[in-house]
Amino acid sequence: MMTEQVPGDVNLDEERQQEAREYARIRRRWMLGEIVFTLALLLVFWLSGLSVWLRDALIAWGLTSPWTLTAAYVGILIVASTLIFLPINYWTGFVLPHRYGLSTQTVGGWLADQGKVLGLELILGIPIVQVIYGLLRTQPDTWWIWGAALMLAITLIFGALSPVVLVPLFYKLKPLEDEALVERVQNLAEKTGTRVAQVNTIDLSSRTTAANAMVMGLGSTKRIALGDTLYEEYSIDEIEAVLAHELAHQVHHDLELGIALNVVTTVAGFYLAHVTLRWGVEQFGFEGIADLAAIPLVILVATLASLLIMPLVNAFSRWRERMADRYALEVIDNPEAFANAMTRLSNQNLAEVDPPRWVVWLLYDHPPIRERLELVRRQQTA
Repeated sequence: MMTEQVPGDVNLDEERQQEAREYARIRRRWMLGEIVFTLALLLVFWLSGLSVWLRDALIAWGLTSPWTLTAAYVGILIVASTLIFLPINYWTGFVLPHRYGLSTQTVGGWLADQGKVLGLELILGIPIVQVIYGLLRTQPDTWWIWGAALMLAITLIFGALSPVVLVPLFYKLKPLEDEALVERVQNLAEKTGTRVAQVNTIDLSSRTTAANAMVMGLGSTKRIALGDTLYEEYSIDEIEAVLAHELAHQVHHDLELGIALNVVTTVAGFYLAHVTLRWGVEQFGFEGIADLAAIPLVILVATLASLLIMPLVNAFSRWRERMADRYALEVIDNPEAFANAMTRLSNQNLAEVDPPRWVVWLLYDHPPIRERLELVRRQQTA
């Protein structure tokens, strides 16, 4: 087995890196195929008249109230899209990770998760779309402002509730019992000026072999969560290095900056939807901007806009991640532990160390591992 020497004591596994490159290429091809398929599906649903047919069929079945009509239309769309994309999601989310040793799920467990996701989309998605279409009917000129405000409020609420409501639907969170590590983590949090309600472990091993750690929640729900795949296999120094990076985002107010960026993109997105709907009424004869039949057109335009701005959003994220790396190296003063953690994560998570530059520019929201290890090397030789 060939290895490549890196700063610290852990080496890059060249055999795993060959698998990582292969895995990344396959995932990129499937991602491109899924994008093309999604766009084609939306075009067919819109231009073939299927969207109008569905709206009219629901009205013919007696759903004349705009609230029940919206609920039925959106519910059918959510269920239909889930079923249509289920084979693709099964391949990319179950078969492929199993082939490369990244998944620990059974078929039943994977299907149960898909059911939970579908349930959340129905429970949350239908009321949200109903409110937005209520705004379209009653506030046709300013609906996009109120709609953006609604979505931002929902994002903040679920950001705060995720550790206590959403995450437990899929993973078990429990207090970390290693007192020495808890003290080390709390001292690091205090050093970075971050208040956390709890230090938890999260059973990532129930679904994956990949390791990770995260800071989740807002305010009184904020907590540090160590994946058991990290906690049980990494040294305390390596765990501290990973957490120092995560806590650096708190120090640099990346959450607030992310919210600000989200405000800009959400408002812009809703205004784009407003313009698209008015254009659709003029060009394609929709029955007003609150016509449900226009939903495929709005999703199509929103998808294309998201693809266009994705490189800019990813560039912003990589900038903040580089700052977090530099801060982590300063606060722990242990570059070997940081390099070891990054190398082990690359080997374990099958992360491509040195992807093509165009891939990084388009798709990466973190700097590639090679760049992060070079940062350690520069600090050691400075």
